[in-house]
Amino acid sequence: MARGQQQDDDLLGIEDELASAFLDEDTPADKSADDTSSDWSEDSQDTVPGQLALDVFETTDRLVVKARVAGVNKEDLDVSISDNTLTIRGTLSSGDETDAQNFHLQECYWGEFSRTITLPVAVKEEEIDAVLKDGVLTIGFTKLKQDTVKKIEIK
Repeated sequence: MARGQQQDDDLLGIEDELASAFLDEDTPADKSADDTSSDWSEDSQDTVPGQLALDVFETTDRLVVKARVAGVNKEDLDVSISDNTLTIRGTLSSGDETDAQNFHLQECYWGEFSRTITLPVAVKEEEIDAVLKDGVLTIGFTKLKQDTVKKIEIK
């Protein structure tokens, strides 16, 4: 086998693994969505909301959460926090496809998505700002200072 052919085969294996990561979690990496013997189907995909990828990082006094939500209107986003747990829900509409009769390739995720995470640091829940700009949702939190130790007097 030629060296270039081996590299191409290696890349195809990687692409198959990456593709399976975006399919139903129960679909093994060695099975494809086109495999009719698999339990994977469009019906099962519709019942599970998609996962939303997040970046979470800190600055000196802020905790920042970023999510790529390109194509989602802010009216279709629901962001909430309770007990230091952040939830982001939304719906990504594919638009009007009433004329589509036969898809030749459909790789984009359309539909509901949801993500809930426990924030890694304590934040002031009353000091939060959320901005949707250029398809990126950025949520900023003011961190609570936890390095202040209160001395307790023993009597």
